[in-house]
Parts: sequence; structure tokens; C-alpha cells
Amino acid sequence: MILLRLFWEFFKTGLFAVGGGMATLPFLYDISARTDWFTAAQLADMIAVSESTPGPIGVNMATYVGFTTAGIPGAVIATLGLVTPSVIVILIVARVLAAFRQNKYVDAAFYGLRPCSVGLIAAAGVLVVKVALLKLDAFAASGAFPDLFNWKAIALAAVLLVLTRYVKKTKKLHPILFILASAVVGVVFSF
Repeated sequence: MILLRLFWEFFKTGLFAVGGGMATLPFLYDISARTDWFTAAQLADMIAVSESTPGPIGVNMATYVGFTTAGIPGAVIATLGLVTPSVIVILIVARVLAAFRQNKYVDAAFYGLRPCSVGLIAAAGVLVVKVALLKLDAFAASGAFPDLFNWKAIALAAVLLVLTRYVKKTKKLHPILFILASAVVGVVFSF
């Protein structure tokens, strides 16, 4: 019975949490309030674990809740529950889109969406720079220009840029190696 309930709760989450993994958070708070599967404190831990592991945050969180609730079967069922609505919607859209793809209006609409996609990606990039490389709170508190920048993060970003773009021996290494090295540097130097 717990597996069916896990599937149903995460199916509803996957159906209505439009906008990415963070959109699942209100649903998870609701699940926490209605069930004894996890507490709000455990939800904060789930967010940290889900953000630090590869993959979509919503899927990671569903897997985590499913595992803590019912072990490996629970992890699989909760994850399937979360992704099933998306798979169904994608199949429906693909079927409908195939029928209308040659339509000049549909083609023009997709062409018009390209600048929007570029803008959204650029906005996400600016947000990452703001969060990772700037310390706006410290700057607001002190008013000192050097406090505006996270100098350790800027140095790490510069080293990574050089290693991934300009050093012949390291530029062909797999990105996961740079991610792991960055994690170690972050722990050692207390980022």
C-alpha cells in the first residue's frame, strides 16, 4: 500500500509542478505535512543532497523520499511516479506536433521561441554568477568594493577556465573530473 501511495503522491507532484525541480518544493512540504515520511528538517537535507548530486532536483528528491520511506522499491516507484506525467505529456505533444510541424505558423512560432530560450539561459547564467561570484550581502553591510566579490570562487573559476580551454593536457578531460576537483577545493578552502 505504501508503494501505491508513494506513486500517487509523486504522480500528482510531477503532474502539477511545472517549472523545474524547485517547483516540487511546495508539494514536498505538503507531503511532509500530510504524512510521516519525513520532517521539514529532513526536507532541508534532501534539498542539499539533491542539489549536490547529478540529475534533476525533483527526480533526486523523489528518489530520496522513496528510498527513506520504502527502500529501493520505494525509490524506484516514487521516481516513476514523478516522471510518468511528463512522459505522457511529451508523448501527446510529440504526436500532435508531428501533425502540425510542417505548418508555417507552427514553424514561425518555434523560430520566435529561440530568442526567448537564449534570454532564459542568459538570465540563468547571470543568476549563477551573482550567487557564485558575488557577495552582495557583505558588500551591502560594509560598502567596501573588495567585499563585493567572492575572490576564492573567482580564482577557482579562472583556474577552471584556463584548464578547460587553454591547457592542452587538461582540456580533453571529462567534466566530472573538474566537478569533483572543484568539490574538493570547496571543502578544503571552505567556500
